[in-house]
Amino acid sequence: MNALSPAARTASPSTPAPFGERLRHWRQRRRLSQLELAHVADVSTRHLSYVETGRASPSRDMVLRLVDRLEVPLRERNALLEAAGYAPMYRERALGAPDMAGARAAVQRILDCHEPWPALAMDRHWNLVMSNRMVAPLMAGVSPALLQGDVNVLRLSLHPEGLAPRIRNLRQWREHLFERLRQQIQTTGDDALAALLAELRAYPESAGPDAGALPGEHHGVLMPFEFHTPLGTLRLISTTTVFGSPVDITLQELALETFFPADEASARLLRALAAQADITTP
Repeated sequence: MNALSPAARTASPSTPAPFGERLRHWRQRRRLSQLELAHVADVSTRHLSYVETGRASPSRDMVLRLVDRLEVPLRERNALLEAAGYAPMYRERALGAPDMAGARAAVQRILDCHEPWPALAMDRHWNLVMSNRMVAPLMAGVSPALLQGDVNVLRLSLHPEGLAPRIRNLRQWREHLFERLRQQIQTTGDDALAALLAELRAYPESAGPDAGALPGEHHGVLMPFEFHTPLGTLRLISTTTVFGSPVDITLQELALETFFPADEASARLLRALAAQADITTP
């Protein structure tokens, strides 16, 4: 993973890294030369070089064009705008804020309508922020320590005191999650995610004798997920939905993980779990 220079890493909030250094960081992360970026952003290579070295200051319009061509996440676009001397453009509000009530209700409705299949929503660091009622029954038996404070979905899945001992295709599921996390780190450059990946890699690779691979994987689309419950073995497939919003950081960073039964036996098992938990389903 590319990293900011020592000056950029050690800069305090009151002395942020210069715009040119941040721009060069994102250009290199996207594996573009100055010539390539200048071409797609419709700016001269010489002027782009001057901007990166601090010899020229970009206009607000140029900043927006550059971050758009580099596909910089909204959160980092704000940081680049501020580094260039302009006001941030994109809002960030807590999902629990009063003015987010409509968005929160819409997300919860999507999750609820997915019952009796489990579904959950996560923030950019994979912390659980919302779920439907089918998620809790599947958490039975995990260490209470993993359910305290911010519940991290990746930690909950792969920790030896979490769901890992019950996942039949743990190696396959683990590599699937690692690849998603690596792609997210490459896209965002988020140090917290890099630290999370290092932590997860330190967990035992296999928590059981049958933690191999299962058929049915469609790379980047569907992933089989099989694990044991008190009522029997549950076979699921999962898919992820990411909300895009051109002006709101919180919604752009929200991801929904939805699970579907992979066979009729698993559908019956999920309905039985719902009945056991007294969850009324259609």
